[in-house]
Amino acid sequence: MRRFARAGNKVIFVNSISMGLASVANKDFLPRIIRKLRSYAKLARTTPEGITVVSPAALPFFGSAGSRAVNRRLIGSQIGALARRRGLSRPILWIAIPTAVEMIGRFDESLVIYHVSDKYDANTMDHATDPALIRQLHARAIDRADIIFYSGRKLLAEATSGLERSHMLEQAVDFDHWSKVGSGELEVAPEIARIPRPRLGYFGAIEPWLVDQELISRAARERPSWQWVFIGNRSRGLDIEKLPNTHFLPAVRYDDLPRYAAGFDVCVLPWETEQTFTSYGSAIKVREYLATGKPVVISALPEYESMRDVLRIARSRDEFFRLVAEALEERNPDAVRRRQASVTHGTWDARAEWVSKLIEETLAQT
Repeated sequence: MRRFARAGNKVIFVNSISMGLASVANKDFLPRIIRKLRSYAKLARTTPEGITVVSPAALPFFGSAGSRAVNRRLIGSQIGALARRRGLSRPILWIAIPTAVEMIGRFDESLVIYHVSDKYDANTMDHATDPALIRQLHARAIDRADIIFYSGRKLLAEATSGLERSHMLEQAVDFDHWSKVGSGELEVAPEIARIPRPRLGYFGAIEPWLVDQELISRAARERPSWQWVFIGNRSRGLDIEKLPNTHFLPAVRYDDLPRYAAGFDVCVLPWETEQTFTSYGSAIKVREYLATGKPVVISALPEYESMRDVLRIARSRDEFFRLVAEALEERNPDAVRRRQASVTHGTWDARAEWVSKLIEETLAQT
């Protein structure tokens, strides 16, 4: 969307309306309410590229037709008024969550894009909406979209409808931003520099069901010298926080993250891939890791099997330990170049250009 805005397009980016609240018994119930209220308080803001970012007020309940009808009016009126003030008419509506299907047809849109980035009905960890309803909303979005993007190969491979309108939209990387890490020109952030080495670094979402806490706990016992560095937001605490060799830092601005990654010895993705939802992941950070040139060890994800010549993919906890140990001993400059070369051409600029052409072609046919 930044690329589209820089090209002169008017872009309104709507922060996620979610797929519903977690159950009252869920530890994330209160934190999510607080986060949403803070988000609503920001109203609309404008980014340096000219994107209008808005967090519309909405009912966090999607289980009943009545609440969805209220949201159609509530969200539709807020976004519609904002679009009129920004001079948008016949906009392209790009949705990336099943519950947003209720917005199709509300803005006299010229084109509808549905971007499937997760196995939505398998996410039962942080909302209480019935998976069957999520599947129904997803099917409606597939049926009504003019273009369907899938951000993961496993997601596309399992698609059963709308295939003639479906396309693989791979994750990308801001290569110039991340390749600076391997150049040696960046000063390591002091928060990282004070942590002993070797440092195994991770940035992104940190959730109890996402991170393989058993792996980290075993490492504390069997590899106590390894320092695990986690950078990102946590909705609630993790059991591994009290371990002596784990370090949790708050989320860092994207512009500053390379200075933190510069202090990593190995970039890691220690996900709990036995979770069905997680197994469909196509984490952007993997390509960002590769662009740094640093060794990369990840849990097994179908999305990255095709890149196993530049990634160390662990299929068990024992193998994760072995591959990290191997990565820490790596001294091969050719391996650094191969990792960076694997993502050099997969940039967001290239993705945006391809998407733009596809949109133009589809509009010409309607």
